[in-house]
Amino acid sequence: MGCWSLLESLWCAIGKGKAMFKRILIANRGEIAVRIFRACREMEIEPVVVYSQADREALQVQLAEQAYCIGPARSSDSYLNMDAILTVAKAAACDAIHPGYGFLSENAEFADACQQAGVTFIGPSGSVIRAMGNKAAARTLMQKAGVPVVPGSDGAVESARRAREVADAIGYPILIKAVAGGGGRGMRRVFEPEQLEPLFEEARREAVSCFGSGEMYMEKLILRPRHIEFQVLADRGGHVIQLGERDCSIQRRNQKLLEESPSKALTPELRERMGQAAVAAARAAGYENAGTIEFVVDQENNFYFIEMNTRIQVEHPVTELTTGLDLVREQIRIAAGLPLSVTQDQVQLRGHAIECRINGEDPSKGFQPSPGRVGFLHLPGGFGVRVDTGLYPGYEIPPYYDSLMAKIIVYAPTRLEAIRRMRRSLEELIVEGPATNTDLLHQILHHPDFVRGNYNTGFLEDHLETLLAWSGSGEEGQA
Repeated sequence: MGCWSLLESLWCAIGKGKAMFKRILIANRGEIAVRIFRACREMEIEPVVVYSQADREALQVQLAEQAYCIGPARSSDSYLNMDAILTVAKAAACDAIHPGYGFLSENAEFADACQQAGVTFIGPSGSVIRAMGNKAAARTLMQKAGVPVVPGSDGAVESARRAREVADAIGYPILIKAVAGGGGRGMRRVFEPEQLEPLFEEARREAVSCFGSGEMYMEKLILRPRHIEFQVLADRGGHVIQLGERDCSIQRRNQKLLEESPSKALTPELRERMGQAAVAAARAAGYENAGTIEFVVDQENNFYFIEMNTRIQVEHPVTELTTGLDLVREQIRIAAGLPLSVTQDQVQLRGHAIECRINGEDPSKGFQPSPGRVGFLHLPGGFGVRVDTGLYPGYEIPPYYDSLMAKIIVYAPTRLEAIRRMRRSLEELIVEGPATNTDLLHQILHHPDFVRGNYNTGFLEDHLETLLAWSGSGEEGQA
């Protein structure tokens, strides 16, 4: 019997926890649904899949013994339909629901509804999601916990007039952000006073459309920072650990394209301080389960808390490869009342990992989405290569959802070896049919600034034209 299963058995036997779940409903789609499905099977838990009409042929549906259609293609009628999901969970006698990322994963109302229905929500409580989802409230909480935050407004900013007063106090440039925001929505950069009012109202309209709330707050805009996030795990017994950082600075319009760990930008001393701050942030929130503390690091190596993601992240495999821990398994164990499988002293970070997000989009056409039927498909493999995807030959990628098609994750003893392994993996990838961003990612991995680790969140903005030219000509940067 393995260490984790022995510990689990002892924990249950002495009455401090409860038996592992028998059946888990996966309330998501795409590669993360497949990822959770596989974790459940390995833990001898029965996975139950729900799907929209557009996802009838999805891989997780093909693999599942129990799969239930919960509505039409539109997310609001299917993957965001709380009543339909809970109805299936009860009908299929599910003990728990794993929300993955996106959709209902950070919906406090859904977490509360699961609790009221007697189904375990695999994630933090609704009250914690609510507290950390409110960016202004989270900022105040972090200040009280001694976690550095970006200078900004005290609480929500109720009007454009008040926004101007705050901007004058903290100085331009500033960042307007939706209190309930995420993924770059409801966010605008303001460099000049005359831009403030129209951009404030534009951001507020987008926030209402995306999140149902027009509450806004403001921060000093840290120009061209590194975007560094720390993975945390916390169990019901109050044990909180951090699993190192991920550098997520390669972004387009606040959407991550490539992540790596460890970050070349952090010194050991800075890494230690940021890790301690991440643990302090999770403790202050009363957090339970897997979460991510996100920071920006300026050019003088000052770091500031920006938000907490109260869910598993798209880029979690990077941390899995550098720690050897299965984060989805840890999520499930924590939700079942079991303790963390490791202590902070037992966490060992080894080697280097990189993840590339393969999106169904055409960078040469302004990143136009590219759904459609997959013809021939060849996924990379070999030592140190992992691919998380729901693709298979003949699969019709629906046009209704996120463009993420696959994630390629590589591991190697050093960063340069990991870069070379990722280049080779991207060269092996063949997706016939939909356009992808593979060539762009390949060129990023050849750019001298990336190879040197000399990049920030402005990298793609600065180099996109050159990278696209290289992609079109078949040329590569020198590295």
